[in-house]
Amino acid sequence: MFLNQLEISEKKIKSIGSVPAGLEAPLLTELLYKHFKKSIIFVVRDDTQLASTEESLRFFAKNISILKFPAWDCLPYDRISPRTDILGERIATLEKLAVKSESKPFILLTTTNSFIQRVPPPDEFENKFFKITSQGQLNTANLHTFLLDNGYNRTGTVREPGEFSVRGGIIDIFPANRKSPFRIDLFGDEIDNLREFDALTQKSSTKFNSLTIHPVSELIIDKNSIERFRSRYRMLFGNIIDDPLYEAVSNGQKVPGVEHWLPLFSNQMISLADYIPDAPIFLQHDVESALSTRMEAIHDFFDSRTSWVETTSSSENKQEKSNYRPLPPDQLYLSATDLQNLFQKQQTIRISPFADSRPVHSGHIEIQGHQIMGFSNNRETRNNTDNKKNNFEKAISTVEELLKTNKRVFISAYSNGSRSRLSALLQDYGLKKQFFANSWEEAISGSTYEVGFITLGIPFGFICNKYAIISEQDILGDRLVRQAKRKRRSEEFLQDISELSIGDVVVHIEHGLGSYQGLETIDVAGAPHDCIRLSYHGDGKLYVPVENLELLSRFGSEGSSVALDRLGSAAWQARKSRLKKRIQEIAKELIKVAAARTLRPGRKLYIDKNLYDEFSTHFPFQETDDQLKAISETLKDLEVGRPMDRLICGDVGFGKTEVALRAAFTTVIAGGQVAVIAPTTLLVRQHFKSFKERFKGYPIKISQLSRLVSNKDAYQVREELISGSVDIVIGTHALLSKATQFNDLALLIIDEEQHFGVSHKERLKQLKTDVHVLTLSATPIPRTLQMALSGVKDLSIIATPPVDRLAVRTFVMPNDPVTLKEAIMRERYRGGQIFYVCPRIKELHKVYADLKELVPEVKIQSAHGQMPVSQLEDVMNAFYDGNIDLLLSTQIIESGLDIPNANTIIIHRADMFGLAQLYQLRGRIGRSKVRAYCYLTLPNAPLSETAKKRLEVMQSLDSLGAGFTLANHDLDIRGAGNLLGDEQSGHVREVGVELYQKMLEDAVAQADSDDNQDSQLTEDFSPTISISTAVLIPESYVPDLDARLSLYRRASSLNNTEEINSFIAELEDRFGKLPDEVNSLLEIIKLKQLCKKAGIEKLDAGPKGASVKFYKNRFEPLHRLIGFIQKNSTNISIKQNHQLVVRQDWLSNSARLKGTKNLIKQLVELKN
Repeated sequence: MFLNQLEISEKKIKSIGSVPAGLEAPLLTELLYKHFKKSIIFVVRDDTQLASTEESLRFFAKNISILKFPAWDCLPYDRISPRTDILGERIATLEKLAVKSESKPFILLTTTNSFIQRVPPPDEFENKFFKITSQGQLNTANLHTFLLDNGYNRTGTVREPGEFSVRGGIIDIFPANRKSPFRIDLFGDEIDNLREFDALTQKSSTKFNSLTIHPVSELIIDKNSIERFRSRYRMLFGNIIDDPLYEAVSNGQKVPGVEHWLPLFSNQMISLADYIPDAPIFLQHDVESALSTRMEAIHDFFDSRTSWVETTSSSENKQEKSNYRPLPPDQLYLSATDLQNLFQKQQTIRISPFADSRPVHSGHIEIQGHQIMGFSNNRETRNNTDNKKNNFEKAISTVEELLKTNKRVFISAYSNGSRSRLSALLQDYGLKKQFFANSWEEAISGSTYEVGFITLGIPFGFICNKYAIISEQDILGDRLVRQAKRKRRSEEFLQDISELSIGDVVVHIEHGLGSYQGLETIDVAGAPHDCIRLSYHGDGKLYVPVENLELLSRFGSEGSSVALDRLGSAAWQARKSRLKKRIQEIAKELIKVAAARTLRPGRKLYIDKNLYDEFSTHFPFQETDDQLKAISETLKDLEVGRPMDRLICGDVGFGKTEVALRAAFTTVIAGGQVAVIAPTTLLVRQHFKSFKERFKGYPIKISQLSRLVSNKDAYQVREELISGSVDIVIGTHALLSKATQFNDLALLIIDEEQHFGVSHKERLKQLKTDVHVLTLSATPIPRTLQMALSGVKDLSIIATPPVDRLAVRTFVMPNDPVTLKEAIMRERYRGGQIFYVCPRIKELHKVYADLKELVPEVKIQSAHGQMPVSQLEDVMNAFYDGNIDLLLSTQIIESGLDIPNANTIIIHRADMFGLAQLYQLRGRIGRSKVRAYCYLTLPNAPLSETAKKRLEVMQSLDSLGAGFTLANHDLDIRGAGNLLGDEQSGHVREVGVELYQKMLEDAVAQADSDDNQDSQLTEDFSPTISISTAVLIPESYVPDLDARLSLYRRASSLNNTEEINSFIAELEDRFGKLPDEVNSLLEIIKLKQLCKKAGIEKLDAGPKGASVKFYKNRFEPLHRLIGFIQKNSTNISIKQNHQLVVRQDWLSNSARLKGTKNLIKQLVELKN
């Protein structure tokens, strides 16, 4: 197939030549199937190659088992542990190798970094797993012991790998090697069912027959391993005094980074290849060079650690001493000699893309494959009169030539979507004979005269003896594979942080600001009832039944400094009434502005589909679902004929710029001009470069306008804007000067809008009344977020992370020179760069001097906004070009540089920055495929409560895609601000963030409705119900208090039978069969919904009947109620206080529930 007949025995092969990158996977599968017929080891260069090779292997040989052994995602001698999911995958592979579970030959796929690292021997993994079978027996005590002994943590709610929880007969476990957690439902000791569930929603889905649980780490801390560690540690490092690592392990604690001392815990350490000693080892091209580089790096890190220990050992200051005692490299890593011996002992085959003239008898074979030369550099400018072929035509010519030589030709794309798009484009250019194939077997069974389109993420195509595969990248230029990741909804990110804590200020819609004092069970009419206890000014207490929790809302994050209301006082209602009037005024003005835009005819910008599709194909990523939705919404806005006002909210680097590029392309092709405005000259430069690159090959003129542009050039740009010869201009607020005029401005793109003042924004609006406006931001200011949420501005959210993007590890810590030096040197040793940010210019000089003393070998430069323009540009360019190791600056970098090589940021006095600023600063790093680190340093002085909250949120936001939710949290901390003005303190302080938001939404909705005669906001009410039955979620059913409170709040907000039934199904799924008390709670919720429909404010029911109080003592239509009372006068009457009294014998709880439900249903029918 891919190989000619082997001229020598497979056992004699030492090297294989002429194997281009894409041909490696099909070659290996054929060697395994037809020649070696035994397991093989394939060592690739890095994690990126590991992912792409695995995808290719699975495409070309679906039946071959692939065992993946990834590398730790941390540096040698690091202070942090590898990710749990990576450890889980490694453990699962070692366990399979140890017990020889694979009956057929398999491919062990690993990387340079993991191959060079020693591992514990097979006997340490032979019995280190726990098998669970559905319908089988389960010894819960044994499972509990296994989980704790093997590194799992017990929690209330399982969300991350390596966690488990026990709730009566339900056990949740997130195995370290699985993508999702599992739920075990027990009936006694028998497993009733085993289901996978979603860590965010906690709802279960697929049923499984069995589950194997592996340890969380290669390092197991038990009595024997602790003793081994203690004796070996003392043997290596002598007398141990004040050593936190030694003390922690001695006490059975696992500290971050302890894996780097793994050899001290294990009986012995061996190589990965020792697990399958008869397997031939295939080395990808350049792997030996990568192994050598890795060894050098390991020794560099070891030397750095050792020298620092020696340097600080004589210091009398305890804080300055380094307690990090590194192991000698050969304990955890293979040496050069070890590798040489291994390659001599085990058959080792080197794969090379280059041809070699060595004779066959020397052990070398040639595959005679070669890489396809890409066509993307053949793109020509559209207005070029030369008839040279563009990239698509060149590709088709190559396809036709290959078909003439009887080769089967396939075109690969990264996704099914890009495959369809590429197929359509090539069809437009004349490639008519096509077919789609979803597997290699399907591809080779297709017509030999047609071109097959396959989904396979190889960067470069290849030609071999029978086949040719042309990749999407060959045709379109550089692409980056974006693997599909598990979707995470942005609203889920801060849910745990937002939970109430004792002492938090909450707002009761009727009684005002109180202090939350916890959940309390009180006796109501002889039955237990869970209530939330609130304390008010003057020792006032209020108990809020759990079914009425929707009456409460969080005040915000600065509640501690707010005065509480007094129960029974009129002050709260007066304050709420005043704010309601102000909100109504704001809402009317907002709707007036929005309506004016809606009614004013806007320019319709139609898409040229063929040109647009071709432009889109040159985006070097696969678009995420969120991105495609944002693009679609934006382009639709441009077509409808009214001025667009859309906010694109997405994390830093998540692809907002591509939305802007496509909108700009559509606008220019339709004949309009585009203005892109950014807050800093640095960001302007970056955008200018991005736009120039993406629009290369199109007759579109792009210019920039900022203080970095000379007066002469700026004058010329302005002249060309007036004449219309400039299509796209990118600039700072220099664009807003009255000297800047446009010929035909159609689209305005505002990037990082939180940096522009209201005056700048007003000027933006004046540029042209019917201009389309697209705003891009990772953390929009709360005012803008409020407008978007209130329906005034359209909102698109991009929350899907880009390719291989790892969350930034964030540390909050005192300003410790030792840790800072380690952070800086670690980044420098891995070839990266560092940002060091200070809040004020006056601190730069002292910090610079401290850094020069701490790390004299590091090249440091300062940058701030008051520097001369040319000097600032020189520094930034030098950092961008890699000539500077550490950039010491103010927050001028907050919305500026995009430097993938900078992956450590240290923020000096982090307490002095706002939450949005911190988030933006941290967004400068983590843009490449390596782990990034953010250090938030603090002074020794106590912090304000607000600063503490801010930093806690930052440290918690390790997850990607939290920018939108962060802006909501910033709303808590700063207040919403006046939506029409520049005031940032916010009306929110009057009533709290959640109630303010609801009042605003109601006001906007009412102002927006056609019937705007009576400008009164509709008030919700929450019926109070007492029917002398237990209403609570027992602690024995849901032990975790936070989970119970969350369930109560959700239960109080259920609106219909469908939602209630869904809630019941979730409760039974998560916690088991509903107890009577929970059934009663849900019946009360159903009654509450009926009471709202009937207009009942309060319902009390007991053994002798019930009393009903109507909301505001009104019932409409009154004549029907009177008729109902007259008809049932024997047992229904109405009192002078307007309460309805019903006399019935309802002795049991069930009779009482049934009777009250029938009564209220009759009252609902009267209203209808």
